[in-house]
Amino acid sequence: MIASSGTAVVLEKPGVMALRSVGLMHPAPSHCVVDMLWSGISTGTERLLWDGRMPPFPGLTYPLVPGYESVGRVSYVGDAAEFAEGQLVFVPGSPGYTDVSGLFGATADRVVVEAERLVPIDESLGEQGTLLALAATAHHCVTRLGDGQLPELIVGHGVLGRLVARCVLALGGKPPVVWEASEARKWGAQGYEVLTPERDGNQAYQRIIDVSGDPKALDTLISRLAPRGSIGLAGFYHEPLSFAFPAAFMREASIVVAAEWQRADLDRVLELVNTGALSLDGLISHHQSAEAAAPAYRQAFGDPECLKMVLEWRSAH
Repeated sequence: MIASSGTAVVLEKPGVMALRSVGLMHPAPSHCVVDMLWSGISTGTERLLWDGRMPPFPGLTYPLVPGYESVGRVSYVGDAAEFAEGQLVFVPGSPGYTDVSGLFGATADRVVVEAERLVPIDESLGEQGTLLALAATAHHCVTRLGDGQLPELIVGHGVLGRLVARCVLALGGKPPVVWEASEARKWGAQGYEVLTPERDGNQAYQRIIDVSGDPKALDTLISRLAPRGSIGLAGFYHEPLSFAFPAAFMREASIVVAAEWQRADLDRVLELVNTGALSLDGLISHHQSAEAAAPAYRQAFGDPECLKMVLEWRSAH
């Protein structure tokens, strides 16, 4: 019998979270049911949902199930779906609930989801599969500048900044410089240098990617650009961005926005991971049982030493 309910992290409204029962849609022939093993917590979009600062977004209504960084096993396969029961898959989200909104819907012990959204992954990847959405985002950022060249400066050394730096190296680029002001985030560089802006004397970067989410960073970044340099905005900025025009004018600066990753980014990242060119090691810093979701979210949002928090669902099955 296919379960009609599951347990999910639910944001009832900004600042109010519960781990509770939710209704599941009955699977259509094109659906699979996935029993989750791990879910990553996003300190970007999920923090904005928690704080109530998320700008108007299609499907944004409370109560909602967050999450787009989950890994689980297929437990039911619809007649039109091409998966096998027991297969390990990455789940980038699910709208398959009857009584709550699924935005993005993957932080639950069980989901009903269109089979075409699932990504089969190797058993060896395990919980690191939760990082695939961020890795695909990093790849999208790196390639979004569009001129075939790779960034030389990355601003921010959280998990996304680290993945951007690793993607640059995996794609054959020179070791980038990474700026990070927080002492708690400077550790863990692999093949590149982490500096504070004050210690970096380079005033002529051709390509910069900002993943800091700092809405006041543009003037500083523009001042470090070479003529006709580009800045890629890959953070999520909940406040308006502004910059002084003269410096940008003199440099003929380009500002490019990187939005949501595409399936081609994910496919390329999987290829890089599977060949060993891109490592996901050392990025998951904290674990917590899904039953302790509320303190896990608080730590993920508030502890600078928490790089990536992963919720474990095994005890929920």
